[in-house]
Amino acid sequence: MAASIRPLYPLSCPLKHTSSSPSIIKSHSPFPLSESQRPISISVSVSFNPSGNYDLSLFEEEDAAKAPPPMPPKQGRFEVVIDNDVISRLDLSPFHAATGITSASDAVKAKAKAKAEELLERSVGFTINYVREDENDPRELSEFPEIRLWFVRLDAVYPWLPLVLDWRAGELARYAAMLVPHQMSLRMGVVFNPEALELFVVHKVFVGYTWLKENDVPMPRLKAKDMARMLGFGIGDDLFDLVDQNPLIM
Repeated sequence: MAASIRPLYPLSCPLKHTSSSPSIIKSHSPFPLSESQRPISISVSVSFNPSGNYDLSLFEEEDAAKAPPPMPPKQGRFEVVIDNDVISRLDLSPFHAATGITSASDAVKAKAKAKAEELLERSVGFTINYVREDENDPRELSEFPEIRLWFVRLDAVYPWLPLVLDWRAGELARYAAMLVPHQMSLRMGVVFNPEALELFVVHKVFVGYTWLKENDVPMPRLKAKDMARMLGFGIGDDLFDLVDQNPLIM
């Protein structure tokens, strides 16, 4: 039996560039698909605007007409506020202060079950108060190496974090942009490298599923699948079956 990760949209698509000559990057799933599972050939991207709102769209021409209205931040969410000083020092204390998590080990201790449930219920968001050295610098926040480095360190310590982000307000897409290679489009926002996005999603499914089970969160498969679906991927139960049949021995 082959485990499957099925793109809701195909990965063999143009990587959009702002230049007039886009390059073609082809990606192939590490888990073979049957002929009946293979999606039709259409172009797609995952994009969001600088405020963090995202949109998954099949047809670019319809973006302007059918894009959903921006979703506001979830009321009562944990708000992590970072600025230039925090970013330059790779200081994770604002995350700890906002969420009440004091160490990476808190995420896997039995006593942390209540905290995991609280994080999932309230969700987490980020306010990035980054002052550009040049006020005319046109780059988006996900294009600044120092900001991305801060998020890389955060993700290295708390790799399950995508599960508890404020998805509907675009926090999952913005978080992914800090970690996944992408291009910027004037019309569509950020467009991910499809192969890199696929690897990111599979990694987060593995990590997130384990974290959910360790904290006795109900329906861990469904939650992990929902996270993947937000970034355009469908995960088959056979993948979770393989994980359950081959547990890690710590």
